[in-house]
Amino acid sequence: MKLVSYKINNHPHLGAVTEHGIVDLHQASGGELPAHALDFLYLGEWALDAARDLVNLADTFTSPEVIKILAPIPNPSKVIGIGLNYMDHVCEIDVDVPEFPTMFCKYPSSLIGHGEIISWSRNLTENVDYEAELAVVIGKTASRVTAENAYEHIAGYTICNDISARDLQFRTGDQWLRGKCLDSFCPMGPYLVTSDEIPDPHSLQIQCRLNDELVQDSSTAELIHKIPQLIEYLSEAFTLLPGDVIITGTPGGVGAFRDPPLWLKSGDTTSVEITGLGCLTNTCQTD
Repeated sequence: MKLVSYKINNHPHLGAVTEHGIVDLHQASGGELPAHALDFLYLGEWALDAARDLVNLADTFTSPEVIKILAPIPNPSKVIGIGLNYMDHVCEIDVDVPEFPTMFCKYPSSLIGHGEIISWSRNLTENVDYEAELAVVIGKTASRVTAENAYEHIAGYTICNDISARDLQFRTGDQWLRGKCLDSFCPMGPYLVTSDEIPDPHSLQIQCRLNDELVQDSSTAELIHKIPQLIEYLSEAFTLLPGDVIITGTPGGVGAFRDPPLWLKSGDTTSVEITGLGCLTNTCQTD
């Protein structure tokens, strides 16, 4: 099932994507299912089963043309980034394979949805980069979870473009934080694909196009620290809540390590595509 968060006339909705259009789950359930994705995930398997039943019975659909798509989880408690986690990316940087996951955060305020604008001030940064990433969405509270049980805590998967201001990211004292958390620097979507549709998240093609030019082309098989190990490592230190997002790293081909570097500019369009998860497209704009 593909779940989409969206707005119509500034009112939030949660829907399921079908070949006929979008099923408004709140409306179709007579109000039993919430209109917010985070509230939906907190209801657990019951809500997922109820949504699947509604999709099978639906005869009323919303056209994608009349909605504004939001990030699949517009208000997670946290978005956790993992750096240096693709072997081909480690090789292009020419660094040692990290023994432990390299972590950083992206504030929820940086989230935008498919079709929204990535924006920044050129007075703040001039070295803005793209990073295609597979994102994992937690569906059940996870504290000290073992790798063997990790998949039980995953609601599903989506696409992230980990936009990064490299000049801020590597500035002394900022610890990556400032360069990763600018407003609009976490495009995510277009929808959340439930985990039952992605039996092996480590065998997906992942690509990024910049103005239709292929700039990243890899496979999630290149992940160094696999998803179960990431959940074990993270949940050992802090509790992962329903709706929390783990972005699992980017493959080789990022702009910063090209010769010459390839920075995003106003008018550029980025498209990130992952097998089974759709395509996340956003346009850049500077002031």
